[in-house]
Amino acid sequence: MPTWARDGKAAVFFKPAAKFKARYATLGFEQGALLDEGKMWATDRALLDIDDEVAAEIAALVRKAAGQAS
Repeated sequence: MPTWARDGKAAVFFKPAAKFKARYATLGFEQGALLDEGKMWATDRALLDIDDEVAAEIAALVRKAAGQAS
């Protein structure tokens, strides 16, 4: 499964729906991801379909999680 790292540690992962016979794929973030927003934030996102808009959102989240500018 695809994983993106930050400082040598997994920060973002993708879990395909078909592999796990699930209704949706999951894009998830480990503790090293830089997504902190206040006292509570999402660490996983359900994906039913990936179109251009969703792909752009994923790319922005991966860049942010990796500590890169958006």
